[in-house]
Amino acid sequence: MAEVESPKASGSQTLQRGLDLLDQVIDGPIKLADLSERMGLTRSTTHRLANALVERGFLTFLPREGYQLGPKLLQLGFLAQSQADVVQIARPHLEALAAASEDVVHLGRLDGEQALYLDKIPGRRRVEISSRIGDRHPLTSTGLGKALLLDDPEAHWRRLFDADQATGTHPIAYDIWLERMRAYAAAGRAFDLEENEDQIRCVAAPIRDASGAIVAAISLSSAAQYMDDERMDALSAQVRDTGHRISADLGWTPGAKSPRRPVRR
Repeated sequence: MAEVESPKASGSQTLQRGLDLLDQVIDGPIKLADLSERMGLTRSTTHRLANALVERGFLTFLPREGYQLGPKLLQLGFLAQSQADVVQIARPHLEALAAASEDVVHLGRLDGEQALYLDKIPGRRRVEISSRIGDRHPLTSTGLGKALLLDDPEAHWRRLFDADQATGTHPIAYDIWLERMRAYAAAGRAFDLEENEDQIRCVAAPIRDASGAIVAAISLSSAAQYMDDERMDALSAQVRDTGHRISADLGWTPGAKSPRRPVRR
């Protein structure tokens, strides 16, 4: 195999190759010969790069199996996750969505068995929405709350629905609500059809972390006169895409989705 680089590769080239090498190991252990072929480098150059990464803990070497990601990356992953402030990360995306739609945008997360509102970007329309940062709202009657539940099993949906109905949330037959939730889960977004506040509708979408788990959600809200069925369908892609961009900033990759959570009692 012909050597791709000159012996005196610059530091930036070496760094780039080291990062490229890490990308090749993402899917699991890989032997030196296969790694060399994927990298387009001689075995000696690949071996030198891989050993340098092993020494720093970015890779480990398993006899008869090859190289795999090392403990240093696990440590860095935990540090990055702990330093990720979802409100700060999401804010520019929320502002862009509010500006483009002229409607109110919310950010929230699960807090026990309620949706906790973490941020609110006002819209340009003269629409009064009663939500405030720090408010907690039912999960089963808000678009944001439903988006937080999209991965949960139906048995958990039913328990939350019954509990919320008992406290006086917007009355609706469970069969109708369940049919809607199934459609929301399939579409990757949820609606609030004036269920939480009279004359207010919203489109919501989940935010996922690197593991694919739903860790927060966003919603776009406006008066029903500005949110007919056609506009809500049109906004769905925009809201979902905004959720995807925030998720990507948290380390999520398209297609990554955590298994359904077990029923919580």
